[in-house]
Amino acid sequence: MTKLALIDTSYLYALYNRRDRNHKAALAFSQSTDFMPVILDVILPEVTFLFLRDVGYGGVVRFLKSLTKTGLSLTPIMDDDVKRASEIMGMYQSAEFDLVDAVIMSVAERVKISQICIFDRRDFAIYRPDHVDYFTLLP
Repeated sequence: MTKLALIDTSYLYALYNRRDRNHKAALAFSQSTDFMPVILDVILPEVTFLFLRDVGYGGVVRFLKSLTKTGLSLTPIMDDDVKRASEIMGMYQSAEFDLVDAVIMSVAERVKISQICIFDRRDFAIYRPDHVDYFTLLP
């Protein structure tokens, strides 16, 4: 059975940026694992910012063209996801979770996903979700 996995900015960026230190690991994982990626629309601004910062505008365009060719669809966030993200950020105020991470956490709880594809693991290692004891952080 294929499991769902939420995709974080750091994973998606590494997957599409050959210059990223985690590119090989992201690519190998994506080719060898039986999971269905769930990409939230809220991560696109972060990913495109990283490409703009590190590769330039052409990198943003190449990334978007490549992503749209995969046939994957973006999953929109809901008002309740933002509300729950705000609650999470308030509960973990000293950790200073960013909004995108908190939204991913809230969506994971709402749709009962326990797997997160991520390289920047700090926030997800700290957080204790409502639906499982902890997230499974991949790869």
